[in-house]
Amino acid sequence: MTTQQNFLGIPVQGDITRGSDRVEQKPIEELQPILQAVLDDPTIVEFGWRQYTPYFNDGEPCTFSAHGTWVRTTADEDADEDELEMWGHRTLGKVTGHRDASTGEWVTDPYEGPDEARYLRCKELEKAVEGGAFEVVLLEAFGDHAEITVRRDGIQIEFYSHD
Repeated sequence: MTTQQNFLGIPVQGDITRGSDRVEQKPIEELQPILQAVLDDPTIVEFGWRQYTPYFNDGEPCTFSAHGTWVRTTADEDADEDELEMWGHRTLGKVTGHRDASTGEWVTDPYEGPDEARYLRCKELEKAVEGGAFEVVLLEAFGDHAEITVRRDGIQIEFYSHD
């Protein structure tokens, strides 16, 4: 695509090949209330995620992102981290769905669990961390190839080794 524009006041001419469309980035100020809502819950002990740029992505561009948001509640003291990921959390509850036989459309089932408001706060955290809108903030704050654990008294960063 030929464009007429400038870069820092210098005219630019020629074809510009745009990179991948990225999610519009949000400032850290918009992430704070989402994290705080989970931190303020007395039953949440800690939560975290992994963030990294893959080394190889089947020929696709390797781009930084966050994955595997997990939450540990007071009822999860003995749980493994994979039991705490939001897609199948063992104590927060869940929302499932099914395909409607007559229309073929996806239908979301009602929430099943002990506290829907808590579940929704944690899902909002997962969406913020994994949705891409805070990638610049997360990368700047915690770096690449990192496993993040957030507790009320501090945040722990460990190197994350991945394939």
